[in-house]
Amino acid sequence: MAEPAPPLTPTPTTTPTPVARQSSAPSPARAYHLRPAFHHRFRSSMVKDCIHEILKEELANVQYNPEEIGGRTKVLSELIRDRLKEKGLHRYKILVQVVIGEQRGEGVNMAARCFWDADTDNYAEDVFINESLFCVAVVFGCFFY
Repeated sequence: MAEPAPPLTPTPTTTPTPVARQSSAPSPARAYHLRPAFHHRFRSSMVKDCIHEILKEELANVQYNPEEIGGRTKVLSELIRDRLKEKGLHRYKILVQVVIGEQRGEGVNMAARCFWDADTDNYAEDVFINESLFCVAVVFGCFFY
């Protein structure tokens, strides 16, 4: 008959054991929200005011020059995007489109088509016109799930 195996003795460990949490509620960093908080929603009126302010500051005394317009549209779109990120639009993908054209008294039509969640996503636009140019800036805010 076989002898029984000797009992296993635990070996001492030097690694500390993790301390258990005091509460069982999930930490705020681990919570996952499908909708933005009310104060973090994309508000068209606030975004439009921001766009209007930037266009007025940057284009008030600018004359249309075809060589400079490409760079100016890029600067304006980045300025609008950065200013909106400072406003606290957390988890929103901000898309900015700026179009500048020469003011000749002709009309321009623009359109956009989007597939989005009507509860969280939105857009805002503003138009600036002076003697020599017009500018249309559109900002789309799409909530990132």
